[in-house]
Amino acid sequence: MAAVARLIHARGKGRTGMRLETTTGTSVELESPGGQLTATIGVDSAGRLRFAVANAGRTMIEPSEMGIIVDGTDLGEGVRIGPTKKETIDETYRTRGCHETAINRCVVLTLEVAHQPTGQRYFVQARAYDDGFAYRYIVPGDGVRTVGGERSSWTIPTGSKVWFFERNSGWKLKSYAGEWIHTAPESLSDISSQGPVQGTPLVLEFPYPYGYAAIMEAALYDYSGMRLEAVGNRTMQANFSEGAAGFPVAGRIVTPWRVTMVASDLNGLVNSDLIESLNPPPLPGLFADRSYIKPGRSVWRWWSQGTGTPQEERDYVDYAVRLGFEYTTVDEGWELWPDSWNELRELARYAASRGIGVFVWKRSKEIDDPAGGFKQMSDFFDAVREAGAVGLKIDFIDNEAKAAIDFETNALRLAAERKLMINFHGISKPTGEARTYPNEITREGIRGLELNKMKEGPIPAFHNAALPFTRFVAGHGDYTPVGYSNPGPTTYAHQLATAIVFTSPLQVIAENPAILLEDERVILALDVLKAIPPVWDETRVLAPSTIAELAVFARRSGLCWFVGVLNGTEETRTIEMLDLSFLSPGTYDVILLSSPEPRTFERVERRLGSAERSLAVTMGPADGWVAMFVPSAF
Repeated sequence: MAAVARLIHARGKGRTGMRLETTTGTSVELESPGGQLTATIGVDSAGRLRFAVANAGRTMIEPSEMGIIVDGTDLGEGVRIGPTKKETIDETYRTRGCHETAINRCVVLTLEVAHQPTGQRYFVQARAYDDGFAYRYIVPGDGVRTVGGERSSWTIPTGSKVWFFERNSGWKLKSYAGEWIHTAPESLSDISSQGPVQGTPLVLEFPYPYGYAAIMEAALYDYSGMRLEAVGNRTMQANFSEGAAGFPVAGRIVTPWRVTMVASDLNGLVNSDLIESLNPPPLPGLFADRSYIKPGRSVWRWWSQGTGTPQEERDYVDYAVRLGFEYTTVDEGWELWPDSWNELRELARYAASRGIGVFVWKRSKEIDDPAGGFKQMSDFFDAVREAGAVGLKIDFIDNEAKAAIDFETNALRLAAERKLMINFHGISKPTGEARTYPNEITREGIRGLELNKMKEGPIPAFHNAALPFTRFVAGHGDYTPVGYSNPGPTTYAHQLATAIVFTSPLQVIAENPAILLEDERVILALDVLKAIPPVWDETRVLAPSTIAELAVFARRSGLCWFVGVLNGTEETRTIEMLDLSFLSPGTYDVILLSSPEPRTFERVERRLGSAERSLAVTMGPADGWVAMFVPSAF
């Protein structure tokens, strides 16, 4: 079987196509179920394994290197392609966040690869979806081997815009809390003061009308988290925090999926189920009972006032009841209470009597000893469960080396055994693990509202208007929205809209509940805030949404629709005719909330007739706009 292939670009009329010239047996083409996406895996003239991705005839990723380095050997060079197997997946499952039901429909390829210098045989498993392509390496073997990195790469077409997060400090790749900005692919090597390595996802915006792509990983287990290093020629290559030393993997090596998500528009990008679908379903034994996993809203004292005394935290339970929220989060400092465990027990008992669940904070370094199957962690989780809390906020993980990923996976497993939910903070991006471990109710890995309390803050409006199309594409994020008392350069309406636009099954509201309930400047918005759910049945991204400039979201819960708009610019923005065709036939009672001045709300209540399906929206700089639509017969 010949081992030569030439990857050739065919260009014309503003569209870039891709074709693979091969001799028999040196490449395979994979087409998505709807025929929209085509991926090709082949071997180039130097014997290097490569892939390319096209969508609707347009090149999304140019021919790019593949390969994994195991015990010092690059298994992606000097290879021959062997037998292949194709199959399909077509299923739906319950999800939470942008919509209720996820669709997992793809064509699966399993490709045997032979590394000729060593005789090592391994597999590349690939999936083609209508909204993306993903592959992973499966390397059989026994014992402990060292993964020294990967040659997995993505060569980005010229003329595209690359969105990435930036933070001018060493924290950038520890907590993934950077501001979202963009550059050209040619500039990725030197755009950042922190060097050529970027976190994921990277979001690619192509010239109109060619849509978007996102580069990321999925199903990160028993492996180190992937970052992306700019290596020149518009190419990003897999990078790991362990560097040249690599990391150990016992037994068969199964890497996370290397993902290229594609979408023709921002609505497709936001509503993709790709990352979650690349993860296994929940383990039946571990999650036979999921009744304890309940999305909800949480009050939280730390942002506005700091962690309180036991009595002050008890007062927050009462605030949660008044707001109709489901949880309270007790942050760092509760362990310093005198007789802290008894105080926590009494607080949780009181909260449960009022229908409120308690999340408690813990520093990861105090429970990360793997000895005895993470006995240190198990003992702490046992104490938390015995005290009556329903979940933990585990903080300051601050890296994505394999040891940290193993810690996170074991935390989710041990918590599930005790029917506890987890909110990870000081952590990297999600990779869809909440499908496999649904007790991960949210995670940070985002530049959220706590930055408004820090010297390097506050958060600019453009960052908020970029987030739903960048970081949130990877999955849920605990941004902790709504901070009227410290909104930075944004307005009250902008702050309220973030609770609609940002997705987190545990939506932790930053603001002091006393302000939400009693401050005359914001009480006009109280009933709408109380009605905003943590998860949605349906999401639609509306025109004229533009990354970092304007985020216009319509989201449905039951029969009610909410619209949240974020103006990320420093200019007045007007949408002359906001399209409301998503509404069902009939009349609606509507509440409209805007901020004619940054620190005010204006409220309008009206009836929307059955023939009315548009509204005019005007916003000031860094402003927002919110609407709630309730069927008149509801």
